[in-house]
Amino acid sequence: MNTEKYQDPTAEKAIGHVMAEQRAAERRQTPPTVMQVINMMKAVAGVAGFEVVGRIVLRDKETGHEWR
Repeated sequence: MNTEKYQDPTAEKAIGHVMAEQRAAERRQTPPTVMQVINMMKAVAGVAGFEVVGRIVLRDKETGHEWR
């Protein structure tokens, strides 16, 4: 509804799309714990005289979700 109190399906649809995109972006954000693990892995490689040159992929054992 708008200020005149009538329905505007075009605006409602557009707002729905924006909200869906925002929720999807929030789900894609990398949790701090994942970043901590990646940073630790890079640090360990550095201490051992190596560097990480490729993408690190982590899979949550409980949910199966993969972080890339």
